[in-house]
Amino acid sequence: MSLSPHHDGSALYVPEQEPALGQTVPVFVRVPEGTDVRQVHVRTTGDGEPRFVEATVDRRDGHDVWWRADVEVRNPVSNYRFLLTGATGYRWLNAAGQVDHDVPDHGDFRLVSHAPPPAWARDALIYQIFPDRFARSAAADGRTPPDWAVPCDWDTPVIGYGPQTPRQFYGGDLDGITGRLDHLDRLGVDTVYLTPIFPARSNHRYDAAGFDTVDPLLGGDAALVRLADAVRARGWRLIGDITSNHTGDAHEWFTRALADADAPERELYYFDVPTGGGEPTYESWNGVRSLPKLNWGSAELRRRFATDPDSLLRRWLRPPYGLDGWRVDVANMTGRRGADAYTHEVARLLREVVAQTRADGLLLAEHGHDHTGDLDRDGWHGTMNYVGFTDPVWSWLRTGPGDAGDEVPLPNFLGTPGGVRRRDAHAVLATMNSFRSLVSWRSYVHSWQLLGSHDSARIRTVVGDAARQEVAAGLLVTLPGTPVIFAGDEWGLTGGNGEGSRTPMPWDRPERRDTGTFDAYRALLALRRGTPELRHGGLRWVYADADTLVFLREATTGTVLVLARRAAGPPVRLTGLPTTGSVGSGLAGENLHGGAPALRPAPDGGVTLPGDGPTFQVWRL
Repeated sequence: MSLSPHHDGSALYVPEQEPALGQTVPVFVRVPEGTDVRQVHVRTTGDGEPRFVEATVDRRDGHDVWWRADVEVRNPVSNYRFLLTGATGYRWLNAAGQVDHDVPDHGDFRLVSHAPPPAWARDALIYQIFPDRFARSAAADGRTPPDWAVPCDWDTPVIGYGPQTPRQFYGGDLDGITGRLDHLDRLGVDTVYLTPIFPARSNHRYDAAGFDTVDPLLGGDAALVRLADAVRARGWRLIGDITSNHTGDAHEWFTRALADADAPERELYYFDVPTGGGEPTYESWNGVRSLPKLNWGSAELRRRFATDPDSLLRRWLRPPYGLDGWRVDVANMTGRRGADAYTHEVARLLREVVAQTRADGLLLAEHGHDHTGDLDRDGWHGTMNYVGFTDPVWSWLRTGPGDAGDEVPLPNFLGTPGGVRRRDAHAVLATMNSFRSLVSWRSYVHSWQLLGSHDSARIRTVVGDAARQEVAAGLLVTLPGTPVIFAGDEWGLTGGNGEGSRTPMPWDRPERRDTGTFDAYRALLALRRGTPELRHGGLRWVYADADTLVFLREATTGTVLVLARRAAGPPVRLTGLPTTGSVGSGLAGENLHGGAPALRPAPDGGVTLPGDGPTFQVWRL
């Protein structure tokens, strides 16, 4: 292994993390001694025109040469990349790495001067709760199930497919969540994300029948106040879930629009009148008739949803509820329909309204596939990174040939035919880098990394056992991005698809809880919380083979080395590691997680990482 010239958008390489438009900021390239680099230029494209500035050597640090160049933040998003010239020719260094051929600008590094995400979001440890399945309060027993519901006992198995799936009603409520916050505290999270809490005609509540009240089945507005107060009393945050792409067909906006072609609500949706007569049709989410699609070309919709002083977006961010932000459902489809292309305009509008209402509010987009064209546009602060994290981790740790559970059907969340395929670490790394390199470092680290959600299979079902789940959870907390845990994953709960994973929490069934997995999650979250390099450091990949990934998280505070293995294999020999820490100075690298021995350098400074597996190990260098 030999390290290559490196740059990323972290503070080690870009000290000014929140540049202003017009500001000139220094950027650094780290070049290992002995590399064929004699000259470095930075290439920018301010106002669309390429310019080159020669970099200078800023300092020598151990075995590295640090080159510096200044970049003007000429545009709200300013691209730059490096030209490395040596005796054998030149290479480009962009966000995807080194290449020896010319490349388009879309893979460049980016400086973003739009208003930054709230400071707290990057350090958050998020816990996702599906309210109907988390916990019931005593008051839940006195509520009459609605007419659409199939009432279930807490131990009734979840139906993963079929017409009853959205109708199963377990009766979890907000006071039930409040009563179980000690569990979250023991786990070590500090932010609660709730899937929708508004009245609806399903257990998932993404078919909102209104936005003005909290569903009485969840305890109503007063229960949200109690939960918000309890969360704030612990110094935590609370995030809501809003559907900007559609409402339910029971929503008063839609029922009025459907009943009267002249109603003002008619313009909030897409209605088509057949030329041959007959009943008018309307656009809906993926053809699901109960989810009529909102028309963001409507000024009235923008007023009601966002800009009005008492709009639904604003109301729940204010006291006494005080949500700390919104996760936006189906953000990728919001504002898109045929020739209509309002997505970026709507994202910017919603972000402005959230910021006006509370300056530290978060606006996070759901996006299930390629999100790269929707970020860095003064809109969404980040995305749910299914395509750049969840799917590659699944494909690497998926149960393999001969493993127990290998034949379990496992649909791919991205909709790819054939389900989740098993891939080696080289493919995983290539996938992660492909998507990471097309957004700014800021958008990358403020996006949510997750191993699953209420919309996907559970990670335990994907990987098959506790050992590989710990490897997955280790990657969750040590790679850049905001870790999100779906309630129940910490106990190793299972589920083969999105609906099937919405498993009631087994509070009174200890035999269904894997306490070893809970302990592993708790230790990993504590590691993330207590290690600044894992929260604010850059990312340098240093080794990969089919079953192994090794990377560094580097910050001004130090360097952390991470080893992830899906199976046992030969020990990994590393040389050329950073010399600013204890390994380079001849001292042992302290093991922070996994229980492996300290790293003890050989006379040449090299270290050997253990070959056992599956395993997840972390050392401080």
